[in-house]
Amino acid sequence: MSHETYRIMLCNRLEELGVRLEEIESSLDAPRPKDWEDSASEREGDEVLERLGSSGQAEIARIRAALRRMDEGEYGFCVKCGEPIPEGRLDLLPDAALCASCADEASHQAGHSRPL
Repeated sequence: MSHETYRIMLCNRLEELGVRLEEIESSLDAPRPKDWEDSASEREGDEVLERLGSSGQAEIARIRAALRRMDEGEYGFCVKCGEPIPEGRLDLLPDAALCASCADEASHQAGHSRPL
């Protein structure tokens, strides 16, 4: 795929995430029920929404970084080793900053069992 195709994919995803985060924020700002049990259930739901929101914000940061790399002519190259990131990896993860080898290494150093 061309970089322009990846840019469109990333911009569309950025828009989707923006809408989702607005919905999460709206839900978190909604009035709470007065019933204690209902309120406790809502707090549990809020924790899930907050984790989704944090995950969405992290993805937005990765997408914006990928778009910056495009603007700087560095998109498609590993930010760690400088080697080209294979197109297949970019097809799956258009915001990928690392090649599979560097992602695997970073994942193991961080204590994760699968590549980023």
